[in-house]
Amino acid sequence: MRDHIYERVLKISQYIAETGATVRQAAQAFQVSKSTVHKDMAERLPKVNPQLAAKVRAILDQNKRERHLRGGAATRKKYLGA
Repeated sequence: MRDHIYERVLKISQYIAETGATVRQAAQAFQVSKSTVHKDMAERLPKVNPQLAAKVRAILDQNKRERHLRGGAATRKKYLGA
């Protein structure tokens, strides 16, 4: 794995672990695509740091379970003008 990819994987995973960020938020913060974040967290991180990978996976799974709530809140905000 190239050095810049290795560093990106560690930086994004630390960001997600510290903030509980979603894939979309992490992608925006690091100016990469959501696909890149997914690939980094699902395939590359377990090879680099298995303990951190388990922690990040738990956060991403939690975010996935809550996504329908976020979508509803965004729609409500859009139409109520809040």
